[in-house]
Parts: sequence; C-alpha cells; structure tokens
Amino acid sequence: MKIVTNIAGGLLGLIFISFSLIVLLKLAPMPPPPEGSLAAMFMGAFVPTGYLTFVKIFELIGGCLVVIPRTRNFGLLVLGPIILNILAFHIFIMKGEGLMGPPLLVSLLGAFLLWAGRSAFAGLKNLN
Repeated sequence: MKIVTNIAGGLLGLIFISFSLIVLLKLAPMPPPPEGSLAAMFMGAFVPTGYLTFVKIFELIGGCLVVIPRTRNFGLLVLGPIILNILAFHIFIMKGEGLMGPPLLVSLLGAFLLWAGRSAFAGLKNLN
C-alpha cells in the first residue's frame, strides 16, 4: 500500500508542479477561451488581478509538499481547496466540458491520498 501511495503522491505532485511552472514561467502560451463564454469572463477577472499567479504559487507549494511522504498530508490541506475549485470550474462554468481529463485524475488521486492518510486527520472529528 505504501508503494501505491508514494506513486499517487508523486504523480499528483508532478501534475501540480508542472502545470504551475508552465503558467508561472510562461513556458507555453495559454489558449484563450472562446470570447464571450463564461470561461472567458471568469478568466477575465482571474488573470489580470494576479489571482491566478497566487493560486499557481500555492499549487507549486502543495505539489512539492505532496511529493514528500512526510509532508504529504499538509500538501493535501493546501491542494484540497484548489482541487475543489478546479472541479467547480469544470462542473459549473464549463458545464462538464473537459472534466474527464486531468481534473478527474487529480480529484481521484487527491481522494485516494486523503483516504490513505485518513488516520492523520482522525483527530479533526472531535473538535468540540
């Protein structure tokens, strides 16, 4: 089980590190969404404000933390809201388009790692 968890952590970390570096270092041009679409309006607010850079920095940090087994759970705490927002974007704004590619893979890997490390989060249920 530990080998599978390490492979999943490495793959999830690699995905987030590579996609964040592509955007942060401008290694490839981002194709613009169709003009007038919901995605174009969303990105029209997201990119010029610098918020996309903010998110990509946290993707890079979270990806680096998930790759290292000792800090994997903290990395999942950083990446969890980002993964949820990726899913929400594809479900609500893109109306399901593009959901079956990397967003689904990232979600499944994150859910698996969360399940595999569930004992580390067990103390959170009795906070009252």
